[in-house]
Amino acid sequence: MASDIEFMRLAIEQAERAGRAGEVPVGAVLVHEGQVIATGANRPIGAHDPTAHAEIEALRAGGQALGGYRLTGTTLYVTLEPCPMCAAAIVHARVQRLVFGAWDPRAGAAGSIMNLFALPALNHRVDAFGGVLIAECAALLRSFFEMRRA
Repeated sequence: MASDIEFMRLAIEQAERAGRAGEVPVGAVLVHEGQVIATGANRPIGAHDPTAHAEIEALRAGGQALGGYRLTGTTLYVTLEPCPMCAAAIVHARVQRLVFGAWDPRAGAAGSIMNLFALPALNHRVDAFGGVLIAECAALLRSFFEMRRA
């Protein structure tokens, strides 16, 4: 069975795809029973859709793959800490685990600006942790924004 690191490397490939398309390089991979069932890459610019974050793209594809919106027993790997919109969608989808790479001090909802996953009123708990391949994930973002500023 693949490890968290191996699945995160697949998410990094999705992030690189997004970056090549001119999108902020964030990628996601959804895993069920040890198998990748869906992937996502940021595409809000190309899709003209503010909700087309990598996580949402992977959750949508995962729902199609499993035939329902409840993605119980899944793990979502994403290269950047989810924003509040994505964190809420992850909870609503009943994702079991969230593994992310880089922390997002401006918009992160898994501990940076807030921890949506720890809100006591929510009816589902997600086991969320970050820092997996943090250097590689952060380098993608740093490189992208340095090129945009140049």
